[in-house]
Amino acid sequence: MIDEVSIQAVHKANGEKFRFLLVDDSAFMVKNLERVVKILDGEVVGSAGNGREAIKLYKSTKPDIVTMDITMPDMDGIQAVEGIMADDPNAVIVMVSALGHQDMVKEAIVKGAKYFIVKPFKIPDACNIIKNFLIKMGGK
Repeated sequence: MIDEVSIQAVHKANGEKFRFLLVDDSAFMVKNLERVVKILDGEVVGSAGNGREAIKLYKSTKPDIVTMDITMPDMDGIQAVEGIMADDPNAVIVMVSALGHQDMVKEAIVKGAKYFIVKPFKIPDACNIIKNFLIKMGGK
């Protein structure tokens, strides 16, 4: 079993923290994602509860990575992925979705999302998934 204490932080190659934008309409899920970011010694530069807020915050904060829920009010995660990718084709977006949304996750990936995490998730598992992804992005 993996525990949170044994998970090592990961930083950019230049030693800076990875900057995260967390997008989910569930305050509980945002808190869990904040915990994951903290364990990895990242920085949360913003959080949004819908896709419109996510696009606006992405433009103003320019995070290194976005975690994106699919089902949200006002504008869903797939539309938000499209909006962010239209503004920045190099954006790194990780979908965070419940089982049963596989078709929507596939659509988000076709539109530019890079990876997905199934929720609910265990904090250590999410840490390791995101850490491995950050290492693939050049993190150390």
